[in-house]
Amino acid sequence: MIATAQKIYEKALDLPEPLAKEILDFIGYIEMKHSLKEAWTDELKKAQLPVMEQIWSNSEDDVWNEL
Repeated sequence: MIATAQKIYEKALDLPEPLAKEILDFIGYIEMKHSLKEAWTDELKKAQLPVMEQIWSNSEDDVWNEL
């Protein structure tokens, strides 16, 4: 990973300032997108849990618990 970061750094040094700022903005966008995706996924899992507990925990399906 350090090798990739070094390559990005070296390429960025050759860019004009406006393009370098655009790359920096893009990196920020990727970071934000990744963190929001993780947070959104965790929230969805939490929201589904009560409903799924009702589905998983019922007397009709107890036979499957022993498999």
